[in-house]
Amino acid sequence: MFTSILIANRGEIAARIARTCRELGIGVVAVHSTEDADSPVVRMADQVVCVGPPPPKQSYLNAAAILEAALQTGAEALHPGYGFLSEDPDLAELCEAYGIAFIGPPGAVMAKLGDKSTARQLMADAGLPLLPGSIRPLANATEAVELAEGIGYPVIIKAVAGGGGRGMRVVRNTAEFDEAYRSTRATAQAIFGDGRVYVERYLDHTRHVEVQVLADRYGNAVHLGERDCSVQRRHQKLIEETPAPGLDPPTAAAIRAAAVRGTLAAGYVGAGTFEFLVDGHGDFSFMEVNCRIQVEHPVTEMVTGVDLVEEQIRVAAGEPLRLRQDDIQPRGVAIECRVNAEDPRRDFAPAPGELMEFEPPAGPFVRTDTYGRTGGRISAHYDSLLAKTVVWAPDRDRAIAKMRRALREFLVAGPGVHTTVDFLQDVLAHPLFRRNRHTTGLVDLMLSPMNRQEANDMPHIDVNNRILTLINTFTVSPDNQERLMEILDDATKNVMSRFPGFISASLHASLDKTRVANYAQWRTEEDFLAAIRHPNFRPHFEACERIAEADPQLYWVYATEEAPSR
Repeated sequence: MFTSILIANRGEIAARIARTCRELGIGVVAVHSTEDADSPVVRMADQVVCVGPPPPKQSYLNAAAILEAALQTGAEALHPGYGFLSEDPDLAELCEAYGIAFIGPPGAVMAKLGDKSTARQLMADAGLPLLPGSIRPLANATEAVELAEGIGYPVIIKAVAGGGGRGMRVVRNTAEFDEAYRSTRATAQAIFGDGRVYVERYLDHTRHVEVQVLADRYGNAVHLGERDCSVQRRHQKLIEETPAPGLDPPTAAAIRAAAVRGTLAAGYVGAGTFEFLVDGHGDFSFMEVNCRIQVEHPVTEMVTGVDLVEEQIRVAAGEPLRLRQDDIQPRGVAIECRVNAEDPRRDFAPAPGELMEFEPPAGPFVRTDTYGRTGGRISAHYDSLLAKTVVWAPDRDRAIAKMRRALREFLVAGPGVHTTVDFLQDVLAHPLFRRNRHTTGLVDLMLSPMNRQEANDMPHIDVNNRILTLINTFTVSPDNQERLMEILDDATKNVMSRFPGFISASLHASLDKTRVANYAQWRTEEDFLAAIRHPNFRPHFEACERIAEADPQLYWVYATEEAPSR
């Protein structure tokens, strides 16, 4: 086992890695920028090295400075965390050359999987299903557009060297393809230093499912179950959970087996994640491999009891895997919410500043990984992730309830500081999410101009009266608008109004006859959900479902104040 490990990262992940090192009796070497001189990992470390000024390129992305810090302190291993240099094959190879263990896959494997084109070919050869598209990088816009027209729109243009939701663009028709192609190439060149791109079919309404794997250098590999990461904004994950809800057991088993097969085919070593898209029919397609610990790894730890960072360290130290597949028996449900320092009211603009108050949630089976503290500061130089709150419960409904309670306890305050806590609460309350009907398009639906306009057109909502109001919007053809209103009116009068907690309801139709909105006021959200889940309501809902042109389960919560006591 190592005697000391340099953590080449910052924020919550650096502190999280340091905690496992301390439990294993391993010395911690922390590197930091001048901005992070008083960060949690610095206070926890045995040795500290400043590697540069705040800009990442001059500090956390400065491989030479970080390697020099490892050599100066005598660190035996380097843990890159996630982001920054975590998937840089050059750093892995430099570590090897200087006799420092890199806690991650070998540089050659990382280079192979980090190149999306090479990775797709490798996984295709291993029998993993791929979406229709190009295997190799495309030579020019003409070749790319011919391929797009051949596989059918919409398509997505992706950077070969991309990752983290960057370097990709969805294209829905030929007219917009040329500009999107050139823009994506330019972005990829600027961010990754590699302008090569490929094209594949884009699926609008899918689930994003990933599988956590562990492998050693002796040909052993296991999976630790799958995670659902479908709640995303601009390809950035917001909420993750395990197990993936709504996956039938055969599909889940097939995805897990495919991930292990791909792990062995690639010669992977360490902890990694295989990412897939799952369509509405349960068919899945390989997307990419993340050659590092993931932001969302705690949900897997919560259900398996396995410390993934410890396993990474042991594998890097040359130990064989201690786990066999039968040893891994996930229990219960875990959910993670990423609390970002962003202002949802300003298109999620970063909202850094000093933390005058900071109190994360606590309680049974609640974990918060964060670098935040009262008196600390959220820097404008780095990613906006402030904290990850993770909960565990025996089943999904109780896990959602626990997370909502935890987020209500989260106290963050400071000049100019805003967080995404309230928006996360809205997602958790959304019936599409609660019923396992959500896809990667959920957040876009919630933020769509139509739904924002709906919020602005509700003068009868009086938050000061502390009443919960929920809206269900339906898109219909003009011929069906009147019929849809009749069904909803009957459901309100003969079903919903007879349940406890009902206050009032009203129907509103758009002048162009393409939309119907049902406004229902209730004492509590639980009363509302109990009513629409009752068997007596089901025939009405199914009748609406048959004539609606868009998913009718779009319930929006616009006033979530507690109902008045009686």
